Amino acid sequence: MTYKPGLVEYILINYRWVFVCFFLLPISFVYDILFYLRNYVVFKLSSAPKNHVNKVKHVQDQVKRWAQDGKKTKMCTSRPGWQTTSFRRPLYKNTFYKVDVNLVDILEVDTKKQTIRVEPLVTMGQLTKTINPLSWTIPVLPELDDLTVGGLVMGTGIESSSHRYGLFQHTCVSYELVLSDGSVITCSKNNNADLFYSVPWSYGTLGILTAVEIKLIPAKKFVKLSYKGYSDLNKISEEFIRVSKDSRNEFIEGLMYGPNEGVIMTGVMTDDVENEKINAIGKWYKPWFFKHVQSKKDSKGYYEYIPLRDYYHRHTRSIFWELQDIIPFGNNVLFRYLLGWIVPPKVSLLKLTQSDAIKKLYENNHVIQDMLVPIGHLKQSIQVFDSTFKVYPLWLCPFNLPADPGMVHSYTRKDEMYVDIGVYGVPKVNDFHPVKSTRKIEKFVSDVKGFQMLYADTYTTREEFRAMFDHELYDKLRKKYDCERAFPEAYDKVKKSART
Repeated sequence: MTYKPGLVEYILINYRWVFVCFFLLPISFVYDILFYLRNYVVFKLSSAPKNHVNKVKHVQDQVKRWAQDGKKTKMCTSRPGWQTTSFRRPLYKNTFYKVDVNLVDILEVDTKKQTIRVEPLVTMGQLTKTINPLSWTIPVLPELDDLTVGGLVMGTGIESSSHRYGLFQHTCVSYELVLSDGSVITCSKNNNADLFYSVPWSYGTLGILTAVEIKLIPAKKFVKLSYKGYSDLNKISEEFIRVSKDSRNEFIEGLMYGPNEGVIMTGVMTDDVENEKINAIGKWYKPWFFKHVQSKKDSKGYYEYIPLRDYYHRHTRSIFWELQDIIPFGNNVLFRYLLGWIVPPKVSLLKLTQSDAIKKLYENNHVIQDMLVPIGHLKQSIQVFDSTFKVYPLWLCPFNLPADPGMVHSYTRKDEMYVDIGVYGVPKVNDFHPVKSTRKIEKFVSDVKGFQMLYADTYTTREEFRAMFDHELYDKLRKKYDCERAFPEAYDKVKKSART
């Protein structure tokens, strides 16, 4: 059953662009300036590593105070739910003991060790601004500017270079956490390995993350990106699997524009370019990237050179394709030239200013999901998503899933290629129902031994959730580090009833 808004709701929903354009865009612009100035002051006037020690001690003191007060309720960070990139806001923050965690700094870039150490609230935008000019990058870099390291570790992070390296967590060297007793622990593959493998996907239920060390790899200035369009699902599936197994490709991405229509992109970093083929897609006046890709759907070999940072954040300006529902004329050339320089609005501010009518609309007429399935099920998955949602574009991103222990690993216990299928938008099927339709997809993904990303709406039962995610090591560590009284289980933070 499709939800039909009344007149007032219709106006609030369909003319929201007025509020977004004239209020949220300027506010978002000012927010970014203030955040930049704040970082400048921190780096120029103080020592980030020294401050980090003090900030971690502040977290420790709060945890110890929680214990002294009798552990009356469970703990969570004090970061407001509207500040997260996830569409939903957590309800548990209303009743839990909130720990202030002001950890937003890049701590150290070690080019000899080839690692970067950061605090958990560092964003992807901060990372690329810092390390790309130094000719370094991280192996897996999710594209939206405001995604944080902590969220990508505790939930999951994925990008189009993941077919080589795995998920974001597989590029991490170590984690620093404050445990439920207030002590600080550092874990890596060689030190507290069980905890190291269990932190990803734990959603902050094993401890409070305070620092992450991530691998660095050499970076070049441009990405040579090739586009090939297809009009047959069999060919799309076969070619996507083929290029995903080709280690020469550094970046791979697919966009489906219909059940039998898609574009597959492959890229490599390079410093050698043909000047006439440089396309700085990050410029404010350029077409939104997914629209640019759609214009190449008939191409059989088109290529261009994109500045590295522009490529990394190619979906930021249009928030993938979500912005077209908020500002329908946002890709119009006139709008891009006049106001494109302050696009996009901050996702957090969009959440903060949602009316009840818009929340209701999104609840009943909108889908934001990412499902991770073995790549051999790609064709079948696209067909199931089409019959259940019929939302396009559909995002395809391959990644290698190792057999590491933890909540998420390949069921074959060998390295295995998976694909992330991202569906974001308004379903066009006549029988869409938010619960029934999502439950259908959840069952399909579980049946093919896949995983649902935790930021999205989760309607699984506790038993189904535990069947999808391996809890053996997680349960063991929950007992070992006395987490059962300190933090809820991961399921209790991500289930639909735990979120507005």
